Amino acid sequence: MSFRRSLVFSASFFFLLFHGAFSFYLPGVAPQDFQKGDQLQVKVNKLTSTKTQLPYTYYSLPYCKPGKILDSAENLGEVLRGDRIENSQYVFKMREPQMCNIVCKLKLDAQSAKEFKEKIDDEYRVNMILDNLPLVVPIKRPDQDSTVYQLGFHVGLKGQYSGSKEEKYFIHNHLAFTVKYHRDLLTESARIVGFEVKPFSVKHEYDGNWSENTRLTTCDPHAKHTVVNSNTPQEVEENKEIIFTYDVEFEESDVKWASRWDAYLLMNDDQIHWFSIVNSLMIVLFLSGMVAMIMLRTLYRDISKYNELETQEEAQEETGWKLVHGDVFRPPNNSDLLCVYVGTGVQFFFMILVTMIFAVLGFLSPSNRGGLMTAMLLLWVFMGIFAGYASSRLYKMFKGSEWKSIALRTATLFPATVCAVFFVLNALIWGEKSSGAVPFGTMFALIFLWFGISVPLVFVGGYVGFKKPAIENPVKTNKIPRQIPEQAWYMNPVFSVLIGGILPFGAVFIELFFILTSIWLNQFYYIFGFLFLVFAILIVTCAEITIVLCYFQLCSEDYLWWWRSYLTSGSSALYLFLYATFYFFTKLEITKFVSAVLYFGYMLIVSYAFFVVTGTIGFYACFWFTRLIYSSVKID
Repeated sequence: MSFRRSLVFSASFFFLLFHGAFSFYLPGVAPQDFQKGDQLQVKVNKLTSTKTQLPYTYYSLPYCKPGKILDSAENLGEVLRGDRIENSQYVFKMREPQMCNIVCKLKLDAQSAKEFKEKIDDEYRVNMILDNLPLVVPIKRPDQDSTVYQLGFHVGLKGQYSGSKEEKYFIHNHLAFTVKYHRDLLTESARIVGFEVKPFSVKHEYDGNWSENTRLTTCDPHAKHTVVNSNTPQEVEENKEIIFTYDVEFEESDVKWASRWDAYLLMNDDQIHWFSIVNSLMIVLFLSGMVAMIMLRTLYRDISKYNELETQEEAQEETGWKLVHGDVFRPPNNSDLLCVYVGTGVQFFFMILVTMIFAVLGFLSPSNRGGLMTAMLLLWVFMGIFAGYASSRLYKMFKGSEWKSIALRTATLFPATVCAVFFVLNALIWGEKSSGAVPFGTMFALIFLWFGISVPLVFVGGYVGFKKPAIENPVKTNKIPRQIPEQAWYMNPVFSVLIGGILPFGAVFIELFFILTSIWLNQFYYIFGFLFLVFAILIVTCAEITIVLCYFQLCSEDYLWWWRSYLTSGSSALYLFLYATFYFFTKLEITKFVSAVLYFGYMLIVSYAFFVVTGTIGFYACFWFTRLIYSSVKID
């Protein structure tokens, strides 16, 4: 995409930010035109459940199989999400309705019946795709005159026959598909704009012996006997016969191809998002006022001191932060580790920023399945150059000389930790025989991205950063460290760090609810305009709360601010993990041990990443603040 003038770009960016948050996007695939009678091939995707969070391939259940199962090529993001897209026996002809098409007849053995029952128990949903559109079940809202769409249909359901208390399992074996299309009046070609289904459980019956030409008595287009309810459902039991059938009807629609995803991305809760942003802005305004007061007071005092106009009361107030000028830039304990974490945070920050910009501009639309995850992985790898640069610059300021050691640790510390957790989780998923387990080929690709691209780029960044002149401190550091006086209880490091994380978390927690819902409850998240605003608010909140607490710390003559500044805003990750725990117990219905371990394992990785990003933002804000205020003080 070419950016002609910055003015045009700015205008379009803000348009996208506020209006694009709702439905505008650049499609990830080219439109396909179909003539009447053209073959439409329905593809099947993974089986998903919000109760187990373990996806399975469609053919892991004994459904009707085509002669040869063909796998569609999946991108890196799709594989990591557990998508496995394959061909099926559901084949339509464009704009030619079909009724009571028989797919196949199965006789359940003990194992097949057990597998179907387990999936029905865990509320698994079947996902299908037609022309890159996922299959949805339309559900009318009784309270509002609107329709909501659920992705995929349930494998089956549990119920009881009237007059009986025994719970039985019933399978959805008849699918009534509706394909919506938008017709071009000039060429008579059409584009698919909707793919819906109503699933039914029907105990099909037929006369005589079964053959290829057998006609069903329960579903016969010649007798105009169609399936409209599940009054005589198909039970799942050993030795039971199941006949899979489907109808397909075509419905002309006014929806154009470019807007066909709007129904999927319909957002009914935009008021909550605006409330979240206003709430966060109030926090930012409050903190901005405090920072402005601190800056004005300190700068005013400095000017008045050099003009010898200060009062005795002001002089007493000033004794705090200026007294530690000889120690404030003394390198901290474990300075190497701080450099590594700051570098990793810079890498994450730029990855998130660039991903957000691409998402807001619409390049990561849901039609490009797995696009968001693929983009994030690749951006993480390529942003390694910034990680190496940031860590080596800081390392050189701390008078370090082994830049290669720092570069290696920056390239490996965070990814190695995540990989260790990921391998354990992947082993658990393998044990469950889920399609969510990452194959060895993909694992090799990930390791190549890390060691083949990311690590060399970190070293390149480290080399460039170390060759630059060292950052000069505005004041000289004394040879003998100053003793830190006893601190008030509220200036205790643990207390102030924990307090510092509350406001950054408060700025994002409402949006966090929607993100968790989209990840763990199989819903689309496509309100990146709001998310970008929340991210900007998070940056400002982290920076300001760290500056405020850093100023109070220096005023009480405690100059050990380096790690404290990182941990102050980084502690918001602790609240994120606690909120994720609260969400698990209040919103999710996960009962399996493996599924619970997966949830907390992945949320631990997310919280760790959040810690690194927010900590780095707070550190740089405090770094800038201390350099600014001490550079304005003339030391004799």
